[in-house]
Amino acid sequence: MYVQCLGAAGRVTGSCHLVQAGDHRILLDCGLIQGRRKDEDLNYDDFPFDLGRIDAVVLSHAHIDHSGRIPLLVKRGYTGPVYAQDATAQLCDIMLRDSASIHEHAAERINRKREAAGEEPIEPLYTAADADMAMKQFRTMRYHQKFDVTPSIRVRFRDAGHILGSAIVELWLTEGSETRKLVFSGDLGHADAPVLRNPDTVTTADLVLMESTYGDRGHRSWDETRAEVEAIAELASRGKGNILIPAFSVGRSQLLLYWMARNFDEAGLKNWQIFLDSPLAINATSVYEQNLKLLDKDAQDLWSNRSIQDSLPNLQFTRTPDESRAIHLIESGAIIIAGSGMCTGGRIRHHLQHNLGRKACNIIIIGYQAAGTPGRQLVEGAETLKIFGDEIPVRAAIHTIGGLSAHAGQRALVNWYDQFEQRPPLVLVHGEPDAQLVLQGVIRDELAAPVHIAAEGDQFNLLQPLPF
Repeated sequence: MYVQCLGAAGRVTGSCHLVQAGDHRILLDCGLIQGRRKDEDLNYDDFPFDLGRIDAVVLSHAHIDHSGRIPLLVKRGYTGPVYAQDATAQLCDIMLRDSASIHEHAAERINRKREAAGEEPIEPLYTAADADMAMKQFRTMRYHQKFDVTPSIRVRFRDAGHILGSAIVELWLTEGSETRKLVFSGDLGHADAPVLRNPDTVTTADLVLMESTYGDRGHRSWDETRAEVEAIAELASRGKGNILIPAFSVGRSQLLLYWMARNFDEAGLKNWQIFLDSPLAINATSVYEQNLKLLDKDAQDLWSNRSIQDSLPNLQFTRTPDESRAIHLIESGAIIIAGSGMCTGGRIRHHLQHNLGRKACNIIIIGYQAAGTPGRQLVEGAETLKIFGDEIPVRAAIHTIGGLSAHAGQRALVNWYDQFEQRPPLVLVHGEPDAQLVLQGVIRDELAAPVHIAAEGDQFNLLQPLPF
């Protein structure tokens, strides 16, 4: 009876953990590795387990760094079920197809160059057909519903408050007469964040796997965050420029739309044109509207009698490439929300190409930026950014607002773990090493708890005392 960390160990992306109880094996998540090119190339490697021995996949939520290699599993022969919360499956239906399209287009671009060089073409990591096949293998479950994944593994999803459908995963593992409980936090939401409910409390476990994305820092309060965003909007209006917000299409984009609707007058938004320039974000917003019962009371009250788009009178959904390109003609007065959240692709790169070199413009970074990504370069003060082969000078003002993060900050992570009885062994995953070391120290000092930072390949036997 063991769990083995095969992804998001020593890094944030690529979440994947192998769980075995008796003769049965399952995967917790199967996500894409994101960041530097050398890191993303790891997605093409063979899986570090025997595909034929995997009985099921249990998915914590739809973000691509947790779900994005499920179509690759299917492409390489996996035929078993994928268990997910209802809304997670709905989001994966659009996100995995979007991811497949990105891989197909990337392969097309590379193959044009390879053909010119007389080289053999490459295959995309996976295709839309692989994503379609993967979706046929999804099995949907509700929060708080216990279900058997295999004869020796029982699971329950609890609300993680991170994005729509995100789950804390409770697993009861049985081997012979012994049963142990494993709890996987998934990605924990930012407490008291708008739109979603707070993460559920779990109090019992024999071993806890917990994310640690912001293990070295906290977030400002929501009142401070609102004041910070309003100050940027006021500054931008005086400078007569645009505001660009690279945003993850699922979660962060919907939070922004809620925040703008709730603070429309105070933030002076009536003088701006607001664009949600992402077909994926637009489709995800529709899924949020279909699942209002999963939102917090304030969001339900705001959106129960009108659509999300109608809650902002000057909001435009730009679906087509032509509609997106038309925004490039606007030199002032536009707030542009576009993916990708780390500026690695998507329409935000076109908008950065047109606005990054202009002093009057403002770029607001509102989410985690993986090492090596263009978004991380901007946060770290890069003077130029390479976009479509050109070095663009960074003259726009760069603002980082951690208070809009969808991840729990350090204090929230400590408090969530503190609710467990008898301080079960804790393994930190889904974080960068520096952040994990800080969080490990805080939990040891404050709670005298056994904490281990996972390395890739680490294996923990739940039937034996753990050596930390």
